[in-house]
Amino acid sequence: MILTETNRVSYYRLPNLEPFPNLIHGIFTRNGGFSKGSFDSLNVSLSVGDDLKNVMRNRKVVSGCMNNGELVFTKQVHDRHVIIVSERAADSALSETNLTGDALITDINNKMLVIKTADCQAVLLYDPVKNVVANVHSGWRGSINNIIGATIDAMKENYNCNPFYMLAGISPSLGPCCAEFINYKKEIPGQFWKYKDSDFNFDFWALSADQLSGAGVMPGNIYSCNVCTKCNKDLFYSYRGEKTTGRLATVIGLK
Repeated sequence: MILTETNRVSYYRLPNLEPFPNLIHGIFTRNGGFSKGSFDSLNVSLSVGDDLKNVMRNRKVVSGCMNNGELVFTKQVHDRHVIIVSERAADSALSETNLTGDALITDINNKMLVIKTADCQAVLLYDPVKNVVANVHSGWRGSINNIIGATIDAMKENYNCNPFYMLAGISPSLGPCCAEFINYKKEIPGQFWKYKDSDFNFDFWALSADQLSGAGVMPGNIYSCNVCTKCNKDLFYSYRGEKTTGRLATVIGLK
């Protein structure tokens, strides 16, 4: 990860996405915002109990680091629904109150796609040939439902993207050191048990990399941060580690 600072706010960029001048992206930490207490300090979620005014100020901070682009949020519900952010959609339709789903795709400039996380993965996708970006919310339920594969299918169907040319990045998230599922036999289908260690911990980083490559993304084009959010609560929000907490912003868009 490449540590970056804009307007005195720190965030991370991914080395495989860095070379493209028309692309802007960032994985923000929990630091640099206005929220207090359990939400300290750059929380971007409206649904965790934080003060609305602080959240909106935090979102403005994030936008300021992302070329002052328009942030596009969705109500994330751990399903397979993929949202296409197109020029045909009215601005009102792109309101967070009207969007429900766990992945966003666009080819429109200045639409900054945001995924909110606190242990779940944000998976960034970019097709440099078609100039299309996507941002995917993949928690353990999303992994089981292969929201990554559904997003790549939608990129192929709507933009004629070829996964061979895509680049992908997996954000900091709950690592195999901390992704414990005591009741995994009830919660996680058997075909995913190969990602379990000798105890009860699952490697969802490896699962996402396999789902990306299974959808046609070249392994050499996949970058995984391999940073556990629960182990680094000074930098990242962690629901597993804190319960009441904020949500990080991971952003990708076209300049």
